Amino acid sequence: MHTPADALLIEPLDVLILRGNKLFADAGSHGEALMPPWPSVAAGAVRSRMLADAGIDPAAFARGEARLDAALTSCLGSVAKPGTFRIAHFGLARNTGSDQAPRFEALLPLPADLSIDQAECATALQPTTLNTALSSSYPLPQVPTLRQSEAGKPKGGLWLTAAGIAAWQKGAPLDAQQGHWVPSSALWKLDSRLGIALQAGLNTVVEGQLYTSEAVALRNKVALLVHVRGAAGRLPKGGLLRFGGDGHAARIQPTDCALPTPNTTALGGQRRFRLLLTSPGLFPDGWRLPGMDSEGRWHFHGASARLACAALPRLETLSGWDLARRQPKLALRAVPTGSVYWLDDFQGDPAALDALQRDGLPQPDATRRAEGFNACLLAHWN
Repeated sequence: MHTPADALLIEPLDVLILRGNKLFADAGSHGEALMPPWPSVAAGAVRSRMLADAGIDPAAFARGEARLDAALTSCLGSVAKPGTFRIAHFGLARNTGSDQAPRFEALLPLPADLSIDQAECATALQPTTLNTALSSSYPLPQVPTLRQSEAGKPKGGLWLTAAGIAAWQKGAPLDAQQGHWVPSSALWKLDSRLGIALQAGLNTVVEGQLYTSEAVALRNKVALLVHVRGAAGRLPKGGLLRFGGDGHAARIQPTDCALPTPNTTALGGQRRFRLLLTSPGLFPDGWRLPGMDSEGRWHFHGASARLACAALPRLETLSGWDLARRQPKLALRAVPTGSVYWLDDFQGDPAALDALQRDGLPQPDATRRAEGFNACLLAHWN
């Protein structure tokens, strides 16, 4: 178990407005909540609180007019060139202890290589080499295959518990009786809100412009978990921060809650592993891992491996609002959280695997890197 240098719990005091990239249009529009939200939401909230603690006007920082001390300059940099600050993980956590003796565990959305049927039976997808008589447009050597005795629709909206994450990483069977997963309904609920558009500058309503939006209400003992690297010891130790749309209040506190991590020396010895995206992946070549060559080998941190198989949900569109520049962020295609890649023929020092888990996948955009995209977790391929 690796405990990150800086880990924070964010516990909302009210519902949260966690919007995606769908804009309101005609009367009667419905705004869906995005859950889990993008890590950029946490990056903006935490960085803003750090500026406030230092007595820095966020607007002045956005204009490049703020004077930061040396440590904060190294950490936050500027809007155009972020410093060492980076969201290493952002997700949910659940308190399995008591209010007097809390014990939080990290949770992850169900990986794409797992299928859980209506009878609560978990089956892992297995990379399979197709018979040469079969023709397919699938571009990788092996195809992720689900082998079940009966066809059926899998259950959705499931999250792995800490025990489930550890079992999945080992390639061990998962079991509902052992508490390896929980439904999203046990973690949060949606609260529909009715609103009306306002006339800009007049503070009057626009006739006929009613809309509805979804707010997210976390269940009791459920919080948001943030791991931060490169914060130079300047993370807040308590108090409140504004989080999500409309700046709803949330309480923040340090924690030792961490994700289970595998022994990378063992992974290197096996020469093959699985890679799970724990945040959306922004890659220059679609779904392909950044650093892949024309032969299908992936190069990272001085090591390389062959990409043998991948289980990917449909790509999503990622954007957001740039508060500093007061304009929408560029819309990008992203590989969804939970996507799984199988890699074999690993060549190199196992330290490269440590660096991969610590730093995430390569991301040339310093802003998106600081916001926490391209984070990953490694697992055994048994």
